Amino acid sequence: YIVEEVMEGFDRNKLETLLKQRFFYDQSFAIYGGVQGLYDFGPMGCAVKANLLQEWRNFFVLEEQMLEMDCSMLTPEPVLKASGHVERFADYKVKDLKTGECFRADHVVKQFLEKLEADPKTPQDRRDEARRILNSLDNLDGAGLQEVIVKFGIKSPQSGNEISEPQQFNLMFQVSIGPAGNIKGYLRPETAQGIFVNFKRLLEFNQGRLPFAAAQIGNSFRNEISPRAGLLRVREFTMAEIEHFLDPADKSHPKFASVAGLSLPLYSAKDQMAGLDATEKPLGEAVSAGVIANQTLAYFMARIFLFMVRCGVDRQRLRFRQHLSNEMAHYACDCWDAECLTSYGWIECVGCADRSAYDLTQHSKACGAQLVAEKMLAEPQVVVANEAVINKGVVGRTFKADAVHVTQYLSSLEEADLNSLATELESLGSASREIGGSERKLTPDMVSVRRTERTVHRLEFVPSVIEPSFGIGRIMYVIFEHSFRAREGDEARTYLSLPPVIAPYKCSVLQLSNNPKLREMATAMSQALTQAGLSHRIDDSSVSIGKRYARTDQIAIPYGVTIDFDSINKMPATATLRERDSMRQVRVEVEKIPGIVQQLVQERLTWAQVMEAYPVFEQQETIKDTDGN
Repeated sequence: YIVEEVMEGFDRNKLETLLKQRFFYDQSFAIYGGVQGLYDFGPMGCAVKANLLQEWRNFFVLEEQMLEMDCSMLTPEPVLKASGHVERFADYKVKDLKTGECFRADHVVKQFLEKLEADPKTPQDRRDEARRILNSLDNLDGAGLQEVIVKFGIKSPQSGNEISEPQQFNLMFQVSIGPAGNIKGYLRPETAQGIFVNFKRLLEFNQGRLPFAAAQIGNSFRNEISPRAGLLRVREFTMAEIEHFLDPADKSHPKFASVAGLSLPLYSAKDQMAGLDATEKPLGEAVSAGVIANQTLAYFMARIFLFMVRCGVDRQRLRFRQHLSNEMAHYACDCWDAECLTSYGWIECVGCADRSAYDLTQHSKACGAQLVAEKMLAEPQVVVANEAVINKGVVGRTFKADAVHVTQYLSSLEEADLNSLATELESLGSASREIGGSERKLTPDMVSVRRTERTVHRLEFVPSVIEPSFGIGRIMYVIFEHSFRAREGDEARTYLSLPPVIAPYKCSVLQLSNNPKLREMATAMSQALTQAGLSHRIDDSSVSIGKRYARTDQIAIPYGVTIDFDSINKMPATATLRERDSMRQVRVEVEKIPGIVQQLVQERLTWAQVMEAYPVFEQQETIKDTDGN
């Protein structure tokens, strides 16, 4: 897709005005000037977010019988050292040498080269060089980025001033835990690590059986260098993550047959390198051809697609892009991003990665805990291996309270690590290892290595992990863009066509005037809707009914009940029921309306069926109030 073609007629300023006026969200601490990358959700944004998360729980946690967790956001440094975040979770920044403003170095280079490539005045050889650099941009380190900046004379994108050399900047917020400040930690950059460190407890809760999935919803924090584009790049954001643990020798999925025929727009690494577009391909075919690594990864891609479309993402502006080898995360062996086309271009909203056994292996090595599962062998096997013989008395006297960490560490060492330890102890008389975040000196009187032979009936293994990771704020913004509409013939009358499942209110209750009898019936309707579990909004202001319809449309209320004079003057009592997108109305008996709205919201009834079952109410909507304004 070409962004300009797809977004033709879309006015981002109008959308942002609507979202701000109706307080879906706004910049945090706005009365103090605001802070970039921080946003507060207002009543409408809160309701949409809560409904989106509840639908996520229904669609994934409930449907797939997942185990939900809620882990601490404060994370001790050793945990994130083991996961690789302390060393690798960084970007390169450059600074405007006059204003001091910072930018992400690769973004500055990308923006400059894309403009250069698009300029028809640029010589062809210069365009080709720009394209070559853009294709390998993720491979460039600080020195490589600086070389490009110097070669092309790249300046600050805001002021045109000279910029500094790229410097590495860790994106995690560092904190000190405790009054003495001697426990170093970070605000978590993802929710996943809390699940990994609790794997053993989760496996026990699941009676030792694989596969199983754990899920978590919570806030994460990344100190973005130059947050831009509203909710798309922020410093504090809500994630919904799933960690599906499975046997690395069997990555099939029992439900894969149910989605094998579903065609998804796949943008494979091979097609990207060849300069081709995304192509629709059935998932069964994609797995068989090796385009997608395994059935479980493909199954979750299907579930992600169905969830996104159900919540209001335009399926024509949704694709799955495979990570190139130079951008693959350090822990992943295959990864696909669900990307959505917006006025900002293609935006990653969900990542779906096969993290292999990386995380559990790293945490086992770091703290010594046995983060493994077991499976029965078809036939017993004789296993010859090295094992650590630990002198717990010496270890206890030497390391005292930390002895348990040292013992766990030594017990969890694999064959190669034991061989290396034995060699160092024999040749050097000691060996130093980082255990529990501190350097520990091991000596031959603490531990020795011996060769053993045993018959095993069960095989221990470190499970692999398939991880779908959802950025909730990004998904919300995409849904807002994809559902933004203007009434035909009245471009100023804009509204949000959100699906009822995530709309902030399911219904509005309007009374045609302030007549006490109308007010009494509106109050009774409100009570009936509450008893039916339907969130709703009452608008009893004096402006015209057309203006009130327009206001409820702006906050995406899908259905509206209007109490008019026929409601109190005729028997049986009736009211009109209006559908937001079509603006069509039917007249329905008052007592039936809560049940009908409930069925519409739950998708057990369609608006077309309602139109067939009840008499259509014809009335031109006007925006004039009672004074004719």
